[in-house]
Amino acid sequence: MRASYANDSIASPVVIRLKWGATEYRGTLVSVDSYMNIQLSGTAEWIDGKETGSLGMVLIRCNNVLWISADAAAGVKAEADGDVGMRG
Repeated sequence: MRASYANDSIASPVVIRLKWGATEYRGTLVSVDSYMNIQLSGTAEWIDGKETGSLGMVLIRCNNVLWISADAAAGVKAEADGDVGMRG
């Protein structure tokens, strides 16, 4: 997700997959800076496809992010390995 695209998604639900393990954060995008640090509100943590708890407001440092998807938050089906597939 480019920074300009991310700014268009402010106040929208997003899913953020972290680089480490099978951890995702799902919440509402509050802000994104020029380094792609991300602030979410109403955030829930998901590990291996299971919700592990509510975190509320979080800040995710840019170097921890594998991918960001507004489509996955809108209900796009995940692939068998848990990642959202690319469509062309």
